[in-house]
Amino acid sequence: MRVDIITVEPDLIKSPFQNSMMKRAIDKGLAEVHFHNLREFGFGNYRQIDDYQFGGGAGMVLMIEPIAKCIEGLLAERKYDEIIYMTPDAPTLNQATANTLSLKENIIILTGHYKGVDQRVRDKYITKEISIGDYVLTGGELAAAVLCDAIIRLIPGVLGDETSALTDSFQDNLLSPPVYTRPSEYEGMKVPEVLLSGNFPKIEEWRSEKAYERTKAIRPDLLDEE
Repeated sequence: MRVDIITVEPDLIKSPFQNSMMKRAIDKGLAEVHFHNLREFGFGNYRQIDDYQFGGGAGMVLMIEPIAKCIEGLLAERKYDEIIYMTPDAPTLNQATANTLSLKENIIILTGHYKGVDQRVRDKYITKEISIGDYVLTGGELAAAVLCDAIIRLIPGVLGDETSALTDSFQDNLLSPPVYTRPSEYEGMKVPEVLLSGNFPKIEEWRSEKAYERTKAIRPDLLDEE
């Protein structure tokens, strides 16, 4: 998978890709990530990329020309499966979306900044818009890192145990059940006997029940989606 990230703050977003699973994926050649500084496509000595919005109002807007130059340059080199815009006024990222995007070959991610991007960018280039929650960040860089982490970890060969991703929360519209490790007893708190029994059908039944109970208590909306 190749991911091209268009950003106003490239230094802000690079760190997550230099650690943990995303670094492992890149080192193993399972993913490649490229950062494109939007200011390199800006105007004049100051590399202008934003301007006041028509109609007045607070907040600057990213201009269409620098973004178009960057995207058109990438499109001239290869075909992209998705051009994604990270913005709070979009459908919220979920596991199903991450699963689908993990199967793509080439993706462009445009990170928003200031008041957002000229609407014509969204109309002409963007194929999918994604939010990571009902709140606003300074820019879309951290949101893009979240999206990449959710996608890249699903690529076969990235996780040490590929079946681990299949039992993550949200994969089947359920939260994960409780998990335990050694010691089997700590300050009077014991691991449930069923987990020590070696009876794997019973263990799976217990896990399913606990996952359902936890989901019903914390995120009943997930059960409504079934």
